[in-house]
Amino acid sequence: MNEAAEKVIELSQESFSRAEDRALPAIVEPGQATPMSMLAMAVKQGMSLETIKELRALQKEYEADEARKAYAAALAAFKSRPLVVVKDKENTQYSKGGRKAMYTSKGNLVNTINPVLSEYGLSAGWTFDQTKGISVTCKLTHKMGHSESVTLGGLPDDSGAKNPLQQIKSAITYLEVATFEAVTGTASTEGGMDDDGNGSGGKEKVEPDAEGKKALEACGSMASLADAWKALTKEQRLTLVGVKSECKDRILEADRAAA
Repeated sequence: MNEAAEKVIELSQESFSRAEDRALPAIVEPGQATPMSMLAMAVKQGMSLETIKELRALQKEYEADEARKAYAAALAAFKSRPLVVVKDKENTQYSKGGRKAMYTSKGNLVNTINPVLSEYGLSAGWTFDQTKGISVTCKLTHKMGHSESVTLGGLPDDSGAKNPLQQIKSAITYLEVATFEAVTGTASTEGGMDDDGNGSGGKEKVEPDAEGKKALEACGSMASLADAWKALTKEQRLTLVGVKSECKDRILEADRAAA
């Protein structure tokens, strides 16, 4: 084969539905025989609308497959990151074995996970449906367009002294957290405590960053606490969510006492 012949490849004529289209020569550069290149060649050579439609459908299928592969690779890379989501809120209505029952707030979960998701071209969002009870869907989407979702449903949260709107909001918030964790494959920890409140549950306890902890504990107002939090690095914040919550409670309590 001569050098000129090596620079081109012939597209399979079986790709075309009409006999007159199959009779046309169709050549592209090596490595460029994608459905899009075939479509461009079809348009250039004046092939039939039916053939162009077939190639366009093939292109869409090709793009969808590429998007699925990119999504899977991005999610695998995201899950390789050692993220720590600490349960930052106390459930005053329940306790576990005589100790405080903690849960993860939506803000803490999203603010911890979203920045890392974005590094891999991923983003999450919710949709709602109240035609039958309360249903929340969290969709995780890659920048190339492929997405996967998790849907959970429930009834309004009538615990405590909530009014009807608060019951709906509470249920939605809970379902948002649950679907977000499910679709991203993340989970929260109680700072190293296992379900019995003893030991570390098989994981090393994350110690608060000493410098960051000192800066937060020196704050005497919510404004200064917010500024100190912004000044921390992402890595410091991951270890200081519980400390921030304690400082916030201390400042609010001091403000109430001074009022």
